[in-house]
Amino acid sequence: MLKKLLSLSAGVLLTLSVYAATQWAGGAPNRYVVKKGDTLWDISAKFLAKPWHWPEIWQLNPQVRNPHLIYPGDELVISGNGVTHGEGSFGPHARATSLEDAVKPIPLSLIKQYLKNARVVGENELNGAPHVVAIEENRLRGASGQLVYIRGLDAAVGDKFAVVRPSGRYYDMPPKDEGQTREVYRQPRDGRDGRASLLWRHGPHEWSFQGRVRFLGYEVLEFGTIQVTRSGDPASALVTDSEFEVKEGDYVLPLDPKPYDDQFVPHPPASAPDNMRVIAFTDALNAVGAYQVVALSRGSADGVDNGTTYSIYTDGEVVHDDTDYPKGKMRAFLNPRDSKVKLPPEFIGHVMVFRTFERVSYALVMDSVRPVHRGDFAHDPDSTP
Repeated sequence: MLKKLLSLSAGVLLTLSVYAATQWAGGAPNRYVVKKGDTLWDISAKFLAKPWHWPEIWQLNPQVRNPHLIYPGDELVISGNGVTHGEGSFGPHARATSLEDAVKPIPLSLIKQYLKNARVVGENELNGAPHVVAIEENRLRGASGQLVYIRGLDAAVGDKFAVVRPSGRYYDMPPKDEGQTREVYRQPRDGRDGRASLLWRHGPHEWSFQGRVRFLGYEVLEFGTIQVTRSGDPASALVTDSEFEVKEGDYVLPLDPKPYDDQFVPHPPASAPDNMRVIAFTDALNAVGAYQVVALSRGSADGVDNGTTYSIYTDGEVVHDDTDYPKGKMRAFLNPRDSKVKLPPEFIGHVMVFRTFERVSYALVMDSVRPVHRGDFAHDPDSTP
């Protein structure tokens, strides 16, 4: 009996604590029928002032058995004054729809390339990887249905592998000034320098006068698959499919059995890693906006996981106080430190992580009030820096 009372008390406390933390969006409805094209982010944004608190909606809906299996036509029953136990369409019943029709956390169509084709690998994983040394009939390029020859591949006939091409590397450097944060960079591959210059052991940035440079990972594009037709060194392999032509120097890596995970929900971070910065993005030269992908300088080794939502801020500028310390006056000359004012960081928007690697993560910009730039930093969305 005591155990039952303790369990009941714990459940009540959990519900109360969740409800106490909930901040309802203005005009949040009491009932909502899920529509085709909805995402978990969209749905939670209709109810909550903070869409990354989706787990609170889940807790307040006891009819939701699995937060990943919500379908168009299902009804969420929520009241701004407390939990409403209604006759929603959740629970044991037959479905005519497949699991593929379940609502996703974010629009996966926007990030398909980064789910299936892009990955970040470690230094040893790429430096020691097998590579293409030749194409059949001395061709310069190989396409689907042609043979390629792989050096360093220890595999049996019939084994399948991914063909990848490095597109850049991530690293961070010690700060120029003491007390500042490490500066994070993405160095793209320079086609003129070839394969050797991209490998970290041959790179120009292993050491600086400020100290040791830290390697974060190689970004590679997976663009094809091969199947071994003859083992040995070199091994022969048939290009079974390829988005573009294979060439000498391309790497061969094991196939990823589960290239991405769509079973996650928006949630705040357990803790925001120190100095997590936007280090790269695509489809733009200088900045990106909502529903574009960015790379962040922290990954699974730093506690980042899929679904984690962060606020993005830009560092405040340092300006000169011309009122109290006019330029050219003796007071400004004698008080150079006091004459400078550091402005506070400015809010940019929110990003949600959808794929993590050891030291780097990919995230989607969910909303923004101004463009996101390289060097902007991530912060706990429930607090201000």
